[in-house]
Amino acid sequence: MASNNPTPKETNEAKLDYKKIIPAFVIALIDLLGLTIIIPLLPLYATSYGASAALIGALGATYPVMQFIGAPILGRLSDRYGRRPVLLVSQVGTLLGFILLGVSNTLWLLFISRLIDGISGGNISTVQAIITDSTTEENRTQGLGLIGAAFGIGFIIGPVIAFVTLAASGDNYGMVAFVAAAFSFLSILLTFFWLEETLPPEKRGKSAKKEGANLKNMMAAIKKPTIGFLLILMAAQQFAFGGYEQLLSLFTLNRLGMDASANSALFVFAGVIIVAVQGYFVGKWSKKLGERWLILFGLVVLGLGLTLTSLTPHQPVPWYDRQALLQELDAPLLGETPPAENIQIELPDDGQTGWLGLGWLLVATFPAAVGGGILQPSINSLLTKEVSPDEVGSMLGLSTSFYSGANAITPLILGVIFDWLGSTAPFLIGGIILWLLWLIARKKIKITEQE
Repeated sequence: MASNNPTPKETNEAKLDYKKIIPAFVIALIDLLGLTIIIPLLPLYATSYGASAALIGALGATYPVMQFIGAPILGRLSDRYGRRPVLLVSQVGTLLGFILLGVSNTLWLLFISRLIDGISGGNISTVQAIITDSTTEENRTQGLGLIGAAFGIGFIIGPVIAFVTLAASGDNYGMVAFVAAAFSFLSILLTFFWLEETLPPEKRGKSAKKEGANLKNMMAAIKKPTIGFLLILMAAQQFAFGGYEQLLSLFTLNRLGMDASANSALFVFAGVIIVAVQGYFVGKWSKKLGERWLILFGLVVLGLGLTLTSLTPHQPVPWYDRQALLQELDAPLLGETPPAENIQIELPDDGQTGWLGLGWLLVATFPAAVGGGILQPSINSLLTKEVSPDEVGSMLGLSTSFYSGANAITPLILGVIFDWLGSTAPFLIGGIILWLLWLIARKKIKITEQE
């Protein structure tokens, strides 16, 4: 009678090789610290220059639009020339983008800084390829989940660093950008001196002509039954979740009167949840229940989180002071003071403050963070299992391109909806989209033997 106990070989294949994974994880974490320092403040940065929700949405779209163009090119180049040189190039672009953000004194310079960062923004997709090179099919979801955990840790530490920097600099948003640039420079040093190449020369170049950074090859990928649906699912779920990520600071500003410090604390709370999910639970759930279950579960709970968020009561936080918040948004930016009367986002009136609105939002944040933390690594893990090893970098670059394409479209559309229909609509629309995706995914994603 056959034994159900795993063989030593199977046990070894199921375990992560942390000697290979840790350098990539640390570099991703340091790199993401720069990004997570900026994310909670960028909408408020633009608000202080008098930008509307629609224009702030356009600013949020600038980075992913350029990443949509650049990511598959960088992914293909990493398959041809190796992971390290491509990662270094993308990190230099990020550094230059943060420096320009720090010296920006007009809204248009903010746009240019995000454009530079976006066109070279292959950092994460390249690190994902490094993780994939260093894992097996049995532990790949866990390995990719660690990158999500790095993002979560970044969301814990990054907003804290932003809070301290703002306090030390007198609410100078430009100084926050310079601190982000310092972390970006550190990630370059770590990549150059510590990271080993994971794609040996003999495995390079085989897929360089198979995947390209053009619409034709993207459409060709969509036509492949399983790969096509997973790529569409990646884009569709991120259309919903991207609106949550990019408009949450405006939502809390408009709905609850939350300032930069309060929004930073909210991102810390979400980050703790993401770390727990992606750093621990996603690996265990994947091995026990499979990626199909993870994806369906992620769609359900993320849909619940966005729907609950949209229904957050209109009640300012207990410490809300409208005049103080206006003064914060009117704070000096590298010596310049935008007039507070130009602020386009409607702020709550003083009075009738309380805990109900904030309490409701914190409850809604839990399923939103859980679902958002599950979906991307689970979908990417399934994608890598559908291609040969020499195509992994190209496929992850293509996945990032779909992901970034959704991030580009989302703020443009939902930013306008925010202006026209109010702060509830973008989040409610996102929740509805996720429920519909769940219904479709149940039929489209096949049940595997693992389940």
